[in-house]
Amino acid sequence: MARGQLIFISGGVRSGKSAYAESIVCAAGNSRKVYLASGQARDEEMKERIERHRQDRQEDGWHTIEQAYRMESVLGELQPNDLVLWDCVTTWLANELYEGWETGKMCSEIPGCMEAKWRSLQKAIFWMLETVELLTVVSNEVLDDFVRDELYQSWLGRIHIWLVQQAHQAIEMENGLAFRRK
Repeated sequence: MARGQLIFISGGVRSGKSAYAESIVCAAGNSRKVYLASGQARDEEMKERIERHRQDRQEDGWHTIEQAYRMESVLGELQPNDLVLWDCVTTWLANELYEGWETGKMCSEIPGCMEAKWRSLQKAIFWMLETVELLTVVSNEVLDDFVRDELYQSWLGRIHIWLVQQAHQAIEMENGLAFRRK
C-alpha cells in the first residue's frame, strides 16, 4: 500500500465494519498497527469494556491510543509507516459536538466552535496521511445511530462527504458484506 492511503468504512450498527477495518489493517503489512479509540469511560461498565478491548487488541499486536477528543493530540504518538485504524468518527463527533454539556454550554451552542474543531480534524487527517502508511476510518451511517439530532446528523454527513472525497477507497458495510463505493 502506498504511503498516505485513506480507507473510509461506513455501515450500520453491528454491520461488521470494525472487524472488517481491522482485517484491512492487519493485511496491509508488518508495520506497527495503531488503534485510535474514540470511546470515553463515563461509568464503570464502559471503563471495563474499554480496558477489555485494549487488552484484546494488545494481545493481537495493536498499539492503542485512547483519544476521545482533539484528534490532533495523537499526532506526536504516530510514527512513519504506522497502519492506523480510527474507530470511530461518530463517537468523536458526539464527544466534540456536545463537549461542555455538563456546564450547560455545549460546543454546538457556541458560534464557530464546531467549525474550529472540524478544521483541526481536517488538518490532523492531512498530517496523518503525510506520515502514516495507512489510515482506515470507521463510522456509523448518518441515520443509523443512537443520536437523533439534526445538527449531529448534519455534521456527520458533512464529515462523511469530505472523507469519501479524500479516500482512496470508500466501503459500505451491510450484514458483514463489504460494498466498495469508490
